[in-house]
This record gives sequence, C-alpha cells and structure tokens, in this order.
Amino acid sequence: MSHGVIRSDVKSPLGASTDHGLGDEGQAVPPLRNYLALTIFTCFCPAYPVNIVALVFSVMSQSSYDEGDYEGSQRLGRKALQLGIASIIIGLVLIAIYCIVHFTTHVV
Repeated sequence: MSHGVIRSDVKSPLGASTDHGLGDEGQAVPPLRNYLALTIFTCFCPAYPVNIVALVFSVMSQSSYDEGDYEGSQRLGRKALQLGIASIIIGLVLIAIYCIVHFTTHVV
C-alpha cells in the first residue's frame, strides 16, 4: 500500500472523519466521559454488585464511543457516574454501620 492512498474501509482514530472537506460531517466530536477512574475507585467500596455494574457501564461507554455512537456513549457514561456515586454512598453507609455495631457492642 502506498503512502498517498486513503482507504475508506479503515477507521481513523477517535472516530474522526478522513474527509477534510467543509460539510456537515465536520461537526465536533464530543469528549469522552466514561468515568472509568471513578468506577475503578468504587471497586474498593464494599458494595460489590453495584460497583461492578458501574464498571461494566463505563467500559460499554468507551466501546460505544469507539464505534461512533456518541449519544449512547454519553448515556452509558451518565449511568456509570450515577452507579459509581451510588456505590460510594452505599459503601460509606455499610462502613458506618459496621463501625457503629463493632464499637458499641459490649463483650461480657
């Protein structure tokens, strides 16, 4: 393959168009917001079913973004954020309950 040939069947990185003409295709690509760092952090919280689902939604958001489905990527990213926050709240509540029960019980 020569260097001057542009193949139409090869996807360019980040879903960018290889056509540099002026048209409707030149719209700006929205930034990726999959909250992967947050969902990985929530995996250390003791709310395992919720934070694993948040991690799955975050990875699915990345996959949708790579395929060019920006609306779906944003929707899945928001869902990952919501589940990540819920996981942190549930984890803090569970830790608080554990501490209260552990430090207030009297051993005879």
